[in-house]
Amino acid sequence: MPTSPRPVLVALGLAALGACSAPVPTVPGEELYECREVYSPRRGRLYDRRDSLLVANQLHYALSISKRAAFDTAAFNQLMGWPEGALQARIAGARLPAPPLPRPPEPKRDSTGALLAPPEPAELAEPPALPPRQQVWPVVLPLTKPEAKLFRQHARQWPGLAVSRRRELTYTVNVAAPVLGYTAKAAEQYLWLAQRLERGRFYRLRSGGLETYYNTLLTGHRGAYHPITDGHGRAHGTWAADTTFQQGQDLHLTIDVRLQAYAERLLGERRGYIVALEPSTGEILACVSGPTYDPAALTAPGRNAERRTLLRSEGLPMLNRPALVANPPGSVFKLVNAAVALQLGAIQRSTSFPCDQSLINCVHGHPQARNLTMALKYSCNPYFYQVLRAVVNGTPPAGADTVALRHENLAAWRRYVKSFGLDTLLGVDTPREMPGFLPTPEYYDRVRRTTNWKFSGIHSLSIGQGEINLTGLQMANVLATIANRGWYLTPHFVRSIGSTGRPLPRFLDVHRTLVDSANLAALVPGMVASMQPGGTAELASLADVGITVAGKTGTVQNDEGDDHATFAGFAPAKKPKIVVAVYIENAGFGGLSAAPCAALVMEKYLRGYIAPKRKRWEKWLRCGDLASGGH
Repeated sequence: MPTSPRPVLVALGLAALGACSAPVPTVPGEELYECREVYSPRRGRLYDRRDSLLVANQLHYALSISKRAAFDTAAFNQLMGWPEGALQARIAGARLPAPPLPRPPEPKRDSTGALLAPPEPAELAEPPALPPRQQVWPVVLPLTKPEAKLFRQHARQWPGLAVSRRRELTYTVNVAAPVLGYTAKAAEQYLWLAQRLERGRFYRLRSGGLETYYNTLLTGHRGAYHPITDGHGRAHGTWAADTTFQQGQDLHLTIDVRLQAYAERLLGERRGYIVALEPSTGEILACVSGPTYDPAALTAPGRNAERRTLLRSEGLPMLNRPALVANPPGSVFKLVNAAVALQLGAIQRSTSFPCDQSLINCVHGHPQARNLTMALKYSCNPYFYQVLRAVVNGTPPAGADTVALRHENLAAWRRYVKSFGLDTLLGVDTPREMPGFLPTPEYYDRVRRTTNWKFSGIHSLSIGQGEINLTGLQMANVLATIANRGWYLTPHFVRSIGSTGRPLPRFLDVHRTLVDSANLAALVPGMVASMQPGGTAELASLADVGITVAGKTGTVQNDEGDDHATFAGFAPAKKPKIVVAVYIENAGFGGLSAAPCAALVMEKYLRGYIAPKRKRWEKWLRCGDLASGGH
């Protein structure tokens, strides 16, 4: 036990609670007392990479209205200086909903859809009446400090109403909601709603963000000391075990809040994601899930109507897409296939394949791809069809078992691809994360119901579609691996904990891919060429401001509407400082939407502002019909 804990802890601004029991007559001629001193830590705060405060526990005032309170609402609005009907509107927004009506049972049908039997009489009865509106009392409404002071001056006139003061989770920004998250205590009413609304249970364990992931470090540990003291305050040992005090740790995030806010404005209300990270450190600079929401909407009192809207929205705004949604990556995956093919010796940098439209459709005309650089520049589908075919089929010797060879080669392809951090959890510091998916030979044996499947039946892998699925964090990490020429650090959101100046130890471990650095470097000329005139990503070029971008576009086929647009790249090409991965649902060609979006994020981070010639793209991305192809 510290010799004098009180002076040290009080200097830190901590609350100390002390109490002593009746005298303990164990020392002759002297009375001793069993004392207990409790020291409660403050909760740690969240800062961005520029030390801007993002989240803290701050004092808030709230008006509590009891169930039996009866008062003149018009007079109350007048007292508080609120417009007519303001109190009623606030109470309506704070109400909690009734549970949904039970669904009537479905009539029994056969395999053709025909009715097997007429409905039972009970099935024809009227549905049960809507249960009375659920409400947790008291209703709690937020007040400003001047409003709370004004009410207290007239509190006796309003029985059943009371003002309380307490520390609550407070957001100083309205961005990065899935990243920042919440604590269970702060989001108590939101969690109550989530348990009772149909889609809410899906979100309940997936939106906690950093506040949930690092909750133990942020909370700290309460210290309780149990000294035996005499009448002069001198200690004579302890009478119970002490618990060590630990202050709540501040977290300094990797997020650049200005870049995060800019990226969120670009994506607007569209569905998709933008992930930006620093390849040399794995630090995530921005992580946008669209559409997004105000992080305080889940914790601030009086916003239950907004919470209901978020939980029921068809746009799934509370879904953390970069971590929880795995999509086909589209043509961006051609980079990985090309690197693996080079590593396995299936192709060389100078390999040429004809643009054979009988193999697979190539959606745009372009010159003959005489080498890998040209193939990447024009994103030639038939070229990469033949690249992966050369990997999977190989060159079987006379009399070889081609079925066994295809299985062996696909397994080898998967092993090399997985070393990019795919088909597994990356280990990002977020409460939930999806592993994505890479097919195995056994998977195709089971799905095709034969071991004699052919490459033509799995050729969609060559253009990053079919069974391949990557999350946004994995997509960005793949490009970081290419930027680093073969290694990566696990992407993470916290760059330092407390005064350590370091993240969790596992985020300092280097992971290496099985592909040689020379084969990854061979991809870069083609990635740079795609930004040049005639390339699929020429709208993402920043050459006019002296920045060389390397990247790859993708267009993911969608049978239920417009195609999805993707892009992933890094800049500057020689010494990359930022990687950006973009996925925009129903936005058409990646080169017309996702690529310029990524370029704007890169330029904003590297230069701090956008060149006038590209300002029009900001409005186009926010408001334009991206799938139309106009610009």
